[in-house]
Amino acid sequence: MTARVAVANQKGGAGKTTTTVSVAAALAELGLRVLVVDLDGQCSATAWIGPDPKGGRGLFDVLTDEPDADLAGLVVASLVPGVDLVPGAAKLAGLDRAMAGEAGAHAILRRELEALPEGRWDVVLIDCPPALGLALVSALYAADGVLIPVEASTMALAGLDELGRTLASVRDRLERDVNVAGVLVCRVDPRTVLARDLAERLERRFGDAVLRASIRETIRLREAPAWRQPITTYDPGGNGAADYRDAARELAGRLGLNVNAGDEVRA
Repeated sequence: MTARVAVANQKGGAGKTTTTVSVAAALAELGLRVLVVDLDGQCSATAWIGPDPKGGRGLFDVLTDEPDADLAGLVVASLVPGVDLVPGAAKLAGLDRAMAGEAGAHAILRRELEALPEGRWDVVLIDCPPALGLALVSALYAADGVLIPVEASTMALAGLDELGRTLASVRDRLERDVNVAGVLVCRVDPRTVLARDLAERLERRFGDAVLRASIRETIRLREAPAWRQPITTYDPGGNGAADYRDAARELAGRLGLNVNAGDEVRA
């Protein structure tokens, strides 16, 4: 069964797209077949690893339930071996306006994901927009779990509070309880008191949901999108690649995928 994970945080700059692309690449290295759905109207994941960095309007048409528009028809091979992509659409920024008052609009993405060819992918990672709206709610409603990247900063908990309220709303209003698959601390300088304090506060709040892996601050992670490579190939021996590989392996375990003695992961 395909695991569907929304990568979400309602604070901008938390590292959602970096985490989506980097975890996808690391999971693919482990032998998993990965599909990335770029649900952010900024199309950052598409610009990073898409064969056409501009994307199109296709995903907007799917989520507005246009006739003859289907998610499977949008899938393309990304620039990362083992990772496929549903490109983003700038028009997604107008999704709420286009679907205002449409009953069941939040369920379209879930329906389309469930209609994908069974067994083709092991994991679907949904790169979510930061703003609360139909796109984010649709992703959470469609997902089995949410992976929450958190920047190691004093403002990090504000975005978590907002996301927590959104998850509660999805549970109460849409009767969909979304599991927290993991909280991943990013842009960490382990030498600072701030990083240690944030880690302790997150552990008190989220307990075992906080991943043991964390992502150290490195300029290479910021450079990788310009070269249209994930960190695992742009700087394969660096801290960023090592950290995201650790996070991907840990996430795979939480999703019920077996990590063998070697570097393969099998469903």
